[in-house]
Amino acid sequence: SAHYAALVDGGQVKHDAAQAMAAETFDALYTALADYAPGGLLYRLGLKKPVPPTGLYLYGAVGRGKSMLMDMFVEQVPVVKKRRVHFHAFMQETHARIHAYRQAHPKSGDPMPAIANQIAKEVTLLCFDEFQVKDIADASILGRLFSLLLDAGIVVVATSNRHPDDLYQGGLNRHRFLPFIDLMKQRLYVHELSSDKDYRLARLQARPVWFTPCGPRARAALDERFDSLTEGVAAAPMEIDLKGRSLAIARAAGGVARLSFDDLCVAARGAADYLALAAHFHTVLIDNIPK
Repeated sequence: SAHYAALVDGGQVKHDAAQAMAAETFDALYTALADYAPGGLLYRLGLKKPVPPTGLYLYGAVGRGKSMLMDMFVEQVPVVKKRRVHFHAFMQETHARIHAYRQAHPKSGDPMPAIANQIAKEVTLLCFDEFQVKDIADASILGRLFSLLLDAGIVVVATSNRHPDDLYQGGLNRHRFLPFIDLMKQRLYVHELSSDKDYRLARLQARPVWFTPCGPRARAALDERFDSLTEGVAAAPMEIDLKGRSLAIARAAGGVARLSFDDLCVAARGAADYLALAAHFHTVLIDNIPK
């Protein structure tokens, strides 16, 4: 919250009471993590298992500043083994780990303990952006996976557009997913960032969203707009699984996707592709639209 206040004082951020309150919820976790050492000597000898700090689940509508606050927290929190990752990318990695484990151990049973152990060796603090569950493959493993991760002492922080009770709404066999929701509410502090203003939409309304002709100047303008909408979050390629095939996204971050016209309209695409894009992203930037 001190860093947030400094940004406000410096004119880089406009003061928002809801954002300031959310920043204070990060303060408590910051303080608790400063003294948390799950890999200490007593822990490794099995003599003492430190109690992990309660994680944080920050939810609210699009454009309220959730990702900005989490990135400030991740940047400053004194934890060596920390990771910030888009939730969809993390689940893709997890499915790949499960596949690799089953290939290497074809006669083994439940791969989840081994997967959770791998992740626990890599991180102490795991921060998810854009936490949402729309895929039955994800829903089917989340309860088991997160129970093991939290029991291993990993501290979880997540941002989402939905309250935990609204995750996987209308999904197939959702009743089997409900224990995961209960787990999240038990082990993470749930806080709503209830700002009235959509800052991303305000940035879009205040400036042009169409740049022509195609060329270096238009591309630079689109680059600047992408950086503004993603609030400086590092963008990376990602893939959306579409039941046996994948939809490649050239660059994505914070619910914003960057694609070319050819990616969207020249490559073989169908309704499922466009519905998947709409489900995963609230804003799409398109390069090189021809006349």
